[in-house]
Amino acid sequence: MLPATFKLCCGISHQRFRNMTGLKRTAVDALVHELRRMKMKEFFLPGTWDTLAQRKNLHAAFKVEDERLKTNRTLNTEELSYVKQGEEALHKALGILNQDAGWTTEIKMENGDNVVSKVLPGTGKVFKLEAVLDASMEHVHNELYEKVDQMSSWNPSVKHIHVLQKIGNETMVTHEIMGDTAGNIIGRRDFVNVRHCWKEGSYCYLAGIATESKFMPAQKGFVRAETGPSCIILHPADNNKNKTQFTWLLSMDLKGWLPKSLINQALSQAQVDFVEHLRQQLSTSSSFISCLDS
Repeated sequence: MLPATFKLCCGISHQRFRNMTGLKRTAVDALVHELRRMKMKEFFLPGTWDTLAQRKNLHAAFKVEDERLKTNRTLNTEELSYVKQGEEALHKALGILNQDAGWTTEIKMENGDNVVSKVLPGTGKVFKLEAVLDASMEHVHNELYEKVDQMSSWNPSVKHIHVLQKIGNETMVTHEIMGDTAGNIIGRRDFVNVRHCWKEGSYCYLAGIATESKFMPAQKGFVRAETGPSCIILHPADNNKNKTQFTWLLSMDLKGWLPKSLINQALSQAQVDFVEHLRQQLSTSSSFISCLDS
């Protein structure tokens, strides 16, 4: 029954959908969206969906979904394509994170930060970092998504980042120039990525993947690197709203003629360095907010 319904909904042509009356369009839109949610449910962290289902604020949750559907109906084909890319990146990244076996330790820090890796067919080597941050989930989300264009001010690994397109509240297209490495061994790299934010209950997911943009074609003097399906997962650590469990899946192809051993070492170390710089930024911005409130 479910596959047949899914096939029926997805098989509706764009023209036929446009010819439907308002109620039919809303019903089909809602059904397709719910089926996609059910498919993605398989890949979310254990307990997240069950916990959400038991919450009493389902009316608020449905209201958010209704607003999301209304936003999607106002997007053009190009914008919808970016939203779909972001959702697919999240789906793939969560599928990787749900694989418990086969991870190898790359870096283990005294403060508990841990980087592991595994090699995936068709994707290559991916890295997963886990850490606990002394900041609320909302604070971390604000620094990593809402203020992403300011990241170069505190993260040395990013020389420049610019939002090319903002699509609703959950998706954006960005251009990023990698900061100089020690001795400039890796060389000048830039990226064009779709970034997608998804919130469910006490969890926040920040997914990303390489894309193309008419606003930023390949730049002379730069190697256009590519981000594979990547994702940062945020949720309160140990039920403490002032601490955030930070999980980061990183998949990246730097392109060019670079030794794999150099790339692997650079990427795993970059994750550790990034979290340390993030901690400093969270502490600085938290102190600034406290001064404003006092």
